[in-house]
Amino acid sequence: MNKVIVYIDGFNLYHGLVDKGWRRYLWLDVQKMASSLLKFNQELVETKYFTARITVGDAAKKQRQTTYIEAIKTLNGLRIIEGKYHSEPYLCHNCGFTHNIPSEKMTDVNIASQMIIDAVNDKLDTALLVSADADLVPAIEIIRSAYTQKRIVVAFPPNRYSRDLANSGHSSYFIGRMHFAKNQLDEKVTRADGFILERPETWI
Repeated sequence: MNKVIVYIDGFNLYHGLVDKGWRRYLWLDVQKMASSLLKFNQELVETKYFTARITVGDAAKKQRQTTYIEAIKTLNGLRIIEGKYHSEPYLCHNCGFTHNIPSEKMTDVNIASQMIIDAVNDKLDTALLVSADADLVPAIEIIRSAYTQKRIVVAFPPNRYSRDLANSGHSSYFIGRMHFAKNQLDEKVTRADGFILERPETWI
């Protein structure tokens, strides 16, 4: 069987779904979705989900993210890898005012590192990348150059695309709506300690 590891850029996927108007699919079982992307001769070794905890801004948004991360932590075969999230000062040259702009850090580096490490350790035959972040092109080029038998497939989230990323992999495609619609978490998810996590109302 062809061994596959799926790498999911959480923020890229989230914003793609929101921009597409598909908030109702945000309560996503990423492990089932990852499995649904595989071909008949492929085996899902692991799914790696990359995100960063929101630390600024809307408290309700932070709570929704926390609830979701806690919910997908209950999934077997899923590993969550977190980066950093903080505000950076940005000077507006038109008005001279300095704004604090929320910024996510380390996700692209974490994804690139994990892909290369997994290739080096021969944990995969195919890397399936769910992202449209062109910063990941160098990592793909490294893997393709050093491990010519391994394949890199790019699966673009809704409303997300990068020509450079598409050209860097062996193949690419857009993830269709049914992969989200058919792979939702239960309305209520129970943690190991018995606490019940409920789907946010704004995601229904």
